[in-house]
Amino acid sequence: MNTVNAADLISGKAKPSGTSDWVLVSQEMINIFADATHDHQFIHVDETRAKAETPFGGTIAHGFLTLSLLSGMIEKSMPRVTESRMGINYGFEKIRFLMPVNSGKRVRGQFRLLACTERNPGELLSKYEAIVEIEGLDKPALIAEWLGLTLLKS
Repeated sequence: MNTVNAADLISGKAKPSGTSDWVLVSQEMINIFADATHDHQFIHVDETRAKAETPFGGTIAHGFLTLSLLSGMIEKSMPRVTESRMGINYGFEKIRFLMPVNSGKRVRGQFRLLACTERNPGELLSKYEAIVEIEGLDKPALIAEWLGLTLLKS
């Protein structure tokens, strides 16, 4: 696994970016997410009705399902901070859902570090540009500015 030094991130010497592997958004994944979130709107879970009554041609993933895939995507595509004890999702500055992800499509994440500061001693606050691409489409599923808090080893 790639690593990067905290001092290089803070100074701006290191500006890592990365692209994840493709992830299949299957109907099974969508159904499991619907069960977990209690969001069973027909556009997500009723393939026949979604095909007949929506402009999407079938079911689509929940926007929050697409957003939640970012965690696994960034883990596998961005370097880890050498001195890291743990990383915590700190939130988002912006999130825009631009295109629906149809069931059966593949998505991947593109990440770019925008800024990194030492918030408190032993804590790095990082801001990433996160884009989820849909295979075969020019317009992404979502664009976000994502904040991560890295707790450093003492």
